[in-house]
Amino acid sequence: MATSQQYRIQAFEPRYTDQVTELWRVSMQQAIGIPPLHSFESQAYFLRELLPQSHRLFVAIEIETGESVGFMAADSKSINQLYIHIDHQNRGLGRAFVELAKGSSEGSLQLRTFEVNKNAQRFYQRHGFKAIGGDCDNEEGLPDILYQWRAVDS
Repeated sequence: MATSQQYRIQAFEPRYTDQVTELWRVSMQQAIGIPPLHSFESQAYFLRELLPQSHRLFVAIEIETGESVGFMAADSKSINQLYIHIDHQNRGLGRAFVELAKGSSEGSLQLRTFEVNKNAQRFYQRHGFKAIGGDCDNEEGLPDILYQWRAVDS
């Protein structure tokens, strides 16, 4: 699954756990402005052991360095997690992940993003997602927005 000459997207492998956990934590903190709620070890365990039970995980690898620079957890109905390291944003990786999720969907996808994450809102709206609700029912206690994409609307 190549995205460009600079990156490749592939299935997540446990050997990427530490790199992905670190980029997830840094990217999320930068996006929502609060430190991670869970320890590194707890989040790494969730990524490696629990999330793969219900979602397909993909990782973006920078070809030159072999470093993990983004990841997505998705199933046929939703994108559960999508984070790109802040140094690698605006280079097409998010679009590639979303297109991968759309192509594997049942014709619609849902996802949530925090209200404070204006960049994510603009990104998802550009890619055909429409706000359909929201609440504060998340660990962070922050208001979020529920988005939906439907193939028939695209």
